[in-house]
Amino acid sequence: MVISVSPVQDITSLKPFSVTDVFSVGVGPSSSHTVGPMRAAYQFASGFSSSSTGFAPTSILVELFGSLALTGIGHRTDVGIMLGLSAWRPDQVDPDQIDDLIREIRTSKILHLNGSLPIPFVEAEHLIFHRNEFLPGHPNGMRFTAYHCMHPLVTRQYYSIGGGAVRQEGVDVETSTTPALETLRYPFSSGEDLLAIGKKYSISIAEIMLANDSAWRERSATIDFIDEIRARMFACIDRGCEQTGVLPGGLMVRRRARSLRQALLEDAVGGDESRVLDWLSLYALAVNEENAAGGRVVTAPTNGAAGVIPSVLKYYETFCPEATVEGSRIFLLTAAAIGALYKMRASISAAEMGCQGEVGVACSMAAAGLAAALGGTNPQIENAAEIGMEHNLGLTCDPIMGLVQVPCIERNTMGAVKAVTAARLALRGDGTHLVSLDAVIETMRQTGNDMRSKYKETSLGGLAVNFVEC
Repeated sequence: MVISVSPVQDITSLKPFSVTDVFSVGVGPSSSHTVGPMRAAYQFASGFSSSSTGFAPTSILVELFGSLALTGIGHRTDVGIMLGLSAWRPDQVDPDQIDDLIREIRTSKILHLNGSLPIPFVEAEHLIFHRNEFLPGHPNGMRFTAYHCMHPLVTRQYYSIGGGAVRQEGVDVETSTTPALETLRYPFSSGEDLLAIGKKYSISIAEIMLANDSAWRERSATIDFIDEIRARMFACIDRGCEQTGVLPGGLMVRRRARSLRQALLEDAVGGDESRVLDWLSLYALAVNEENAAGGRVVTAPTNGAAGVIPSVLKYYETFCPEATVEGSRIFLLTAAAIGALYKMRASISAAEMGCQGEVGVACSMAAAGLAAALGGTNPQIENAAEIGMEHNLGLTCDPIMGLVQVPCIERNTMGAVKAVTAARLALRGDGTHLVSLDAVIETMRQTGNDMRSKYKETSLGGLAVNFVEC
């Protein structure tokens, strides 16, 4: 049987993705439901200030639709909106100050729009959750309306499309700020393209991605960015390993990373090789417990899946004797290239694809990155990425109580283990395999489209409704 792959739109109309589009620094618990709304609110508020002349806003109405409305409280969408309207960005706000900032708004019932213009803000009146209504552009829809003395000044709709990325309805903000895909040194829009380019020019997938990113910045700046992302990932692991207590939200999920780390250290003399997998799971737990607590994480490619890539990268540096700094850079550049394919050919939004679009994509990216760092050929890397996704197809997103905790935290440990297995399996072969990466991405896209909405980050199906709280 031949697996058909639907063609992507013409390459000249595709948006290219940089490593900075795949990896970014933000706060938990969700890239699509916290970071994206924060960025949309920031964009909307940026046009207003206390020095505005004419009709300055006297109030703001924010309306949330679809998945944002259904799971927004558990995902702290309300918090992200208030922070963004107050001129805070995900990469700038101090996670330790967020609760105080929100408490001040709720106590005073005053929000300083764009950080300076005071307006009344009462959540019950100014932040509305339309739980039974979806906007046509995307399951994660937002509408912002500014009023002057009850008269509407401007209304804008935004969509949080996954990984913290935001699209404003009716505005193609990308065309004026990013190069067209065909202007890149090695333009690609498929796994087949990556393999053909690599073969033609005798270069790796990481080298393709690094060369293309020169359309945005100098090579040294991209390397610096990659190194900073790595440092942020490992810092998140370290923080997660030091925290104790119960995660917020009401499920009373206890943080386990610190006690697991202590147990592994005390059992350091053990000879069971499976302990390596325990460490791998620890790294993922640490990151996703930090994310669930609203801490600082790297979106990779989403917050709900933020633990997979850091844990596999930490595994590489800790347990692979051949690990080098250059190998870690190759890992992240390769992972970014694979992530770009999913963003181009499908989606990384759980509200569109289910968790196969988050943990599944992260697993695929991590598998490719590890295979590359360990010296795999381009065909072996492509094979690793394909294996990583193939065995996550159909994975639903059904968070209990709308919290990024159960099953999300443990699911990252499983994604990390699958990624290591996929990479090692691919490296044992010669890169030849039946199902291509392009075919599995297309299968993921079709599966996501066919999946019922109650299994796509709405908490209306699956574990979310079968969980019985004692």
